[in-house]
Amino acid sequence: MNEKEKQEISLIGRLFSMEALLILMGLFSFASGIYTGELTQLFWGVMILAGAVILHFVRKKDWKKHWAEEEARQQALRERQQREKENKSE
Repeated sequence: MNEKEKQEISLIGRLFSMEALLILMGLFSFASGIYTGELTQLFWGVMILAGAVILHFVRKKDWKKHWAEEEARQQALRERQQREKENKSE
């Protein structure tokens, strides 16, 4: 598979991704709420769009780095607790 085919697949994948579909649904609901004047559709349009933005930032975060930091923090806490326990028993 050459580079151009990979780019086309990537573009198609991005166009039909779950995030893109959520944004389209949010825009449709928001626009339909403005057009019809129904507050319920307007509310759900705003909620869907806000959720899609939050999802984008959550997926953008480097989770492997985050969990590595959490593991290191937990390990340091265990070591400190072990040292405190050894100091108490002496």
